[in-house]
Amino acid sequence: MKLEWLAYGGRHLHAPDPAAPALQVRDLAVGYPGSEKPVLSGVNFTLPIGSRLALVGANGSGKSTLLKTIAGLLPCRSGAIAVFGLKVRACHHRTSYLPQREEISWNFPVTVERFVLGGRYVHCGWLTSPDATDHAVVAETLDQLDITSIAKNPIDQLSGGQQQRVMLARALAQGSDLLLLDEPLNAVDGATRSLVGDVLARLQREGKSMIVSTHDVGTHDQPFDRVLTLEHGRVREVNNESAR
Repeated sequence: MKLEWLAYGGRHLHAPDPAAPALQVRDLAVGYPGSEKPVLSGVNFTLPIGSRLALVGANGSGKSTLLKTIAGLLPCRSGAIAVFGLKVRACHHRTSYLPQREEISWNFPVTVERFVLGGRYVHCGWLTSPDATDHAVVAETLDQLDITSIAKNPIDQLSGGQQQRVMLARALAQGSDLLLLDEPLNAVDGATRSLVGDVLARLQREGKSMIVSTHDVGTHDQPFDRVLTLEHGRVREVNNESAR
């Protein structure tokens, strides 16, 4: 049995505001320690529940910084972020962040199954371990992404496409309502692109909200409800029409 009062960091699980959007970013500015120049400045946008937003920009435009800030991994210099109407750290269990593959240490001695199981730890506490429900969620997620056959394989033996599927499986296993996906379709094979696209479409039909960062939305065959373009840390354009 998992006790909410034993959640990591002493944070309790708060109920979202049913009238709030999935995400609201207001006049956000973000910078790194030791640098006066902000990486992001004056960023404003709203993500309705059940929407899929493409975050477009070149390297250095601030895409990863924005996603990390929404995930609570970087502090805001000014402005505000609300996730389902709550502060970022009050909603940590409802937000899944998928970093770029290069940020993962693939030499770590762990199997695919154990790596994906890490996505369930946000629902555990300091004194509890994953239970039968957690293992069942992992098994189902591995099956959805067609990686059950490599569940016992060490992660250092994976191909690029397999790595992307495993990372996505970890993010999905968390069962979050907001997905922050940093370049999930970059440099993957056609089969992985198609499978990931089908999974994301199903999640959106289930009411999940997501931001998918990419260099160029035109290179992907994925539908987006909105397109937000970052250029030198600022929002250059928000397109509210569907894009492909």
